[in-house]
Amino acid sequence: MIRTVMTVVMLGLATAANAQGTEVAFGTVQQDTSLPVEVSADALSVSQNDGSALFTGNVIIGQGEMRLTAPRVLVFYTENQSGVERLEATGGVTLVNGDQAAESDTAEYEVNRGTIRMLGNVLLTQGANTLVSDSMDVDLENGTAQMAGRVRTVFQSGDN
Repeated sequence: MIRTVMTVVMLGLATAANAQGTEVAFGTVQQDTSLPVEVSADALSVSQNDGSALFTGNVIIGQGEMRLTAPRVLVFYTENQSGVERLEATGGVTLVNGDQAAESDTAEYEVNRGTIRMLGNVLLTQGANTLVSDSMDVDLENGTAQMAGRVRTVFQSGDN
């Protein structure tokens, strides 16, 4: 599978290749998780039974500066249907926050907590430098991310 290479600013990268965990900065501005969540897609299916909505086809979710795209996103609303509780994105996910981005197989956004868990083939890039892992937990309010699993990186020298 060919993956789109996206620019990511990774400040505070503290470990070398093959480390077991790495914390990086993610997002150039603090994300206000109280902002409305906007969703657009090719199709929508609503379930009154479990209070969910399934968006499919070119799904784009926006909240402030953050954008999440995926082929399929399942939205779970709060008990009283007054807001979004969580989003489950599948089929190849791209998360962009400011001038930074990440890709993964799946992602789950806990809206009230302000956290996103990205799982499977997580990819971050910074110019020619890359960082990949099995999972990444993003804290949108603090602008940080914790990468875990088999974390791998390649650093390019200033001459390349």
